[in-house]
Amino acid sequence: MFLDYFALGLLFFVAIVLFYGIIVIHDIPYEIAKKRNHPQQDALHVAGWISLFTLHAIWPFLWIWATLYREDRGWGFDRGRSPPPATEPIVTAEEVMALRQHIERLELRLQAFEQAALVEQSAQPEGER
Repeated sequence: MFLDYFALGLLFFVAIVLFYGIIVIHDIPYEIAKKRNHPQQDALHVAGWISLFTLHAIWPFLWIWATLYREDRGWGFDRGRSPPPATEPIVTAEEVMALRQHIERLELRLQAFEQAALVEQSAQPEGER
């Protein structure tokens, strides 16, 4: 009598562990995608649930899809190339020349103001300074 109840309890325990074990295993691609900040992690999560109903036929492809993307290098197809340059503005030679000419004009104006100030200061009588 005791062994009958023990066997029934063991049967329920094994069934529950298998049920939740399959669900946990099918969430592995989603967990990988979440950890790698995958851009399609929601699609991977839904596809994992669909895989339960397709007799797990697409599950290996979900694993591959989840592991292909990494946040630091993207999809990883550009191994031979250097990373993209920073998004700093590119300055052309013409812009550099225009800026240099503008600085020279500003320096000339500053010198003219300084000379005018010196002339004005020297023109004032000594008592007004």
